[in-house]
Amino acid sequence: MNPSNGLFWHLALLLVATCSWRQGSGRESQLRVGKALNVFVRFGYLGISMRVIPTNDTAEDVRWLFKEPTRNIYKDVNNYAESNEQNTPGIFHGDFHMEFCDNRRQLYQAYFRDFTIERLDRPWEAFTGGWFPDNAAKKLGINTSFIQGDYSYVLVRVVRFRETGKFRSELPLNLTLENDVKERMNDIVTGNVTTAVKFFENVGTHYINSYTTGNSLYQVFVYNRQNYQVIKERIKTKGINSLSKQDLYHFFAPWFAEHLGQIRSASANNTVERWARRKLQYEYLLVKYVTLLKLHGNGTLLRTLDTLLGNDAILQLDLKSLKVIFHNDPEKQNWFHEVLDNHMELWEANMPQN
Repeated sequence: MNPSNGLFWHLALLLVATCSWRQGSGRESQLRVGKALNVFVRFGYLGISMRVIPTNDTAEDVRWLFKEPTRNIYKDVNNYAESNEQNTPGIFHGDFHMEFCDNRRQLYQAYFRDFTIERLDRPWEAFTGGWFPDNAAKKLGINTSFIQGDYSYVLVRVVRFRETGKFRSELPLNLTLENDVKERMNDIVTGNVTTAVKFFENVGTHYINSYTTGNSLYQVFVYNRQNYQVIKERIKTKGINSLSKQDLYHFFAPWFAEHLGQIRSASANNTVERWARRKLQYEYLLVKYVTLLKLHGNGTLLRTLDTLLGNDAILQLDLKSLKVIFHNDPEKQNWFHEVLDNHMELWEANMPQN
């Protein structure tokens, strides 16, 4: 396959698949384990149909999690799935963590650390392939000038988990397929790329193996190379637990970092972001700034945040290849994977380099 030709082909495929969905394909939009979807419909732009990071179209009265067209592949898959909610009052249901990113690419990768797409080497690019400096900076809460230069980053994030959906175990091979899925499988001809592509369009490429929803607050700290290495070496040699509260405030302060990003929520929840700007202010030697690190070890603020962060964003998503449904036909299964792998490589090669 010629990658340059592949770009036109895939862009045409994107438009055709999107139009066919708009015309009514009978698919549902539900975030449920076992549902199949086609990652190529919006590859590089999955964030427009999955609430994973702030988007420009968010309004206070508009709340959605998942708008990607999906379809059932099994008739009785719900018997093997489970869903749990974490709503016990009085405690914080989440975690507080930071990730050190040598460059912009690692920053993107860190944000989408918990998103996996089987047989895709760089799953974060399925979300960030369409990011250009201005909109990337806006989503991350930093100034555009700090997304293009020779900078390093620390991503600090507080995550509040709400609902988790997953399979209790590996799916049995004897599950009953939906009738239309079996018909589409029969249409695939080994050696014929078009039949496999049509299967992607009509059924999908992957199914949802697990997901976690909730919301998060995050803040990006931008550093020059020298100061970044100071923090990184300190933590590498002594561990992050060796940092005192004063160390944290020093290393993540305006006089040490090049830039302190805004505190943002994954769902662009303006109410929570306003709360953060009011409650997470820190003042030192007449310098006042807002820092997410004020939440670290503060049980009172974390418990308040627990009640504010709703079920407004997807925090973790694991997509598995639909290879499992071809287990009775190894030759067709190998062909499905060959075409899938080729398409993924073409998409990764042809997406704009962010």
